[in-house]
Amino acid sequence: QVQLVESGGGLVQPGGSLRLSCVASGSIFSIGDMGWYRQAPGKERELVAVMSRGGSTNYADSVKGRFTISRDDTKKVVYLQMNTLKPEDTAVYYCNALVVGIPYWGKGTLVTVSS
Repeated sequence: QVQLVESGGGLVQPGGSLRLSCVASGSIFSIGDMGWYRQAPGKERELVAVMSRGGSTNYADSVKGRFTISRDDTKKVVYLQMNTLKPEDTAVYYCNALVVGIPYWGKGTLVTVSS
């Protein structure tokens, strides 16, 4: 059983920053890709950023240059540093991790960008 728990969401003004964290726990020998997705009200869940175990990354065009994904495999944690936040970044952010090829999801953390 694998659990993912996100933290770090909240209310921030436009132009501000937040750092999301996601900790994995359970019967894990190694983790493959780890990433962040988001779902805004009335919209489908979309990829924000993903990082492979080898360190390669992929970002949504809408967040390139503003968001940075990183991971610490010794702690089984993935981070999302979000800078220059915009109102359109408002969404529930979900952590995702591949463990033995099986995708696991956290319950999400809400990010609200508003003045």
